[in-house]
Amino acid sequence: MNIELVKEYSDELLEAINRLMPRLTSNFGQIDEEYLKQLLAEKNSHLFIARAENSLIIGALTLNIFTIPTSKKAYIEDVVVDNSAQGKGVGKALLDAAICYAREEKVVQVELTSNPSRVAANKLYQKLGFEKRETNYYKLQLK
Repeated sequence: MNIELVKEYSDELLEAINRLMPRLTSNFGQIDEEYLKQLLAEKNSHLFIARAENSLIIGALTLNIFTIPTSKKAYIEDVVVDNSAQGKGVGKALLDAAICYAREEKVVQVELTSNPSRVAANKLYQKLGFEKRETNYYKLQLK
């Protein structure tokens, strides 16, 4: 397995994202080339992918780094691993790469959220040192 920080658009990447993301949410609609190119052009968004030995993309996550008055932080979103690669260390490898990158960027705190029903994912996050926060989490749906 190989972990890559994606810098450029490819049709293969678009197909993989559209194949993987529905595993996270039933609300996911397919993204198009323009949207993926916009994501890759974002200065603070960093898309990591995992490739199997046969070079098939089998996992992905996005690391968003932002600066606020009190510190430089990062947020991990959309961690997803293909069914065929579940339990083989793909998620851990993606997270390790993102955390290493965050350290290099002088980030002081990395956050993420996870649905409680994703038992294996939640166990992995805790194993990697993420601590469950006791806080109210709010969202305002704009679309």
